[in-house]
Amino acid sequence: MKQLDIIYEDDSCIVINKPAGLAVQGGKGITVSLDSILSQTWPQRPLLVHRLDRDTSGLVLVAKTKAAAAEFSRLLRGEGADGKAVIKRYLAVCKGKPAQPEGVIKADLAIHGTVKKSETSYRMLSGTEEFSLVELELGTGRMHQIRRHLALLGNPVLGDDKYGDFDLNHKLRKTMKLHHLLLHASSLTIPKTPDGVRLELTAPLPDYFQPFIAYDSQLTTPC
Repeated sequence: MKQLDIIYEDDSCIVINKPAGLAVQGGKGITVSLDSILSQTWPQRPLLVHRLDRDTSGLVLVAKTKAAAAEFSRLLRGEGADGKAVIKRYLAVCKGKPAQPEGVIKADLAIHGTVKKSETSYRMLSGTEEFSLVELELGTGRMHQIRRHLALLGNPVLGDDKYGDFDLNHKLRKTMKLHHLLLHASSLTIPKTPDGVRLELTAPLPDYFQPFIAYDSQLTTPC
C-alpha cells in the first residue's frame, strides 16, 4: 500500500496530507486514488466529505462512519453549533501581485452548466512583481474555485494548466523546474468533531514551493 502522510486520526475521521498528483477519488483512467488506498486497510470504503483537485496538495478530511460523514458535511455547509463551521485555508503562489493586498473575490461561476455564486477571501503574505504567496479562505466550495478566482483577478496560480498563464508556466518549467500546481490546502480548523475534539491542523508546504518563494528574504511561511 502506498504510504500516506497521516496528520490526525480518531474513531470518527482521518486527516491526510495528500500529495499533488494523487486523485482523491477513483474514476475513468484513475488506477490509484486516495479512497482506494484507504479502502485497502478499512473494512468499508472511506466516506469523502470534501475533495481536493488531483494536482492540489494538502489536507483532506475523510470520515470513518456514516454518522461522522453527516456531521462533518453539516459543518462544511456552515451549520455548526453557534454558527461555527469548518475553516479551510490554502496557500498559493501566483503570478504577479494582486492589485490590493487583501480582499474578497466574488464571482458567478458556471458549474456543469449551472451558474452559482462563489466567494474567496485572500491575503497576500509576501511577494514581488513576479510572484506572490497568497493565503486564501473559501467562503463557498465550487469546482476549481481558487484557481478560477485568482485567474479572474489576473494572478493565476503558477503551474495551473487549465486557468493559468501557459506561456509563463512553460518558461518556468525550463528555468525554475516548475512541475506542479503551486496550490496547497495548508490548514483545517474543525470546531468540534463527533468525538468532541477541536482540531486545528496544518500541513507544511511541499519542498517544490521553495524556489518560488525563497528569493524573498522577508518571507515568513505560516505553516
